[in-house]
Amino acid sequence: MTVASQVKQTLAGLKGVQGTLRIYSTQTQDDETKIVFNEALEVTREIINDLEKRVQVLEFQEPQYKGN
Repeated sequence: MTVASQVKQTLAGLKGVQGTLRIYSTQTQDDETKIVFNEALEVTREIINDLEKRVQVLEFQEPQYKGN
């Protein structure tokens, strides 16, 4: 498995986690818990953005990995 495919796999997993956190944050009635879920969503958003930029760099440096 290449580095590019590992990063993409990690990115896909994080997007799944982000979806789960979003569901939990909308389903909870406790305001403090909702804040915690929203903070976790923000952290995952930042990590996802960073990884997406990393994928772009990898694809630019190694065009054969583009779209894989």
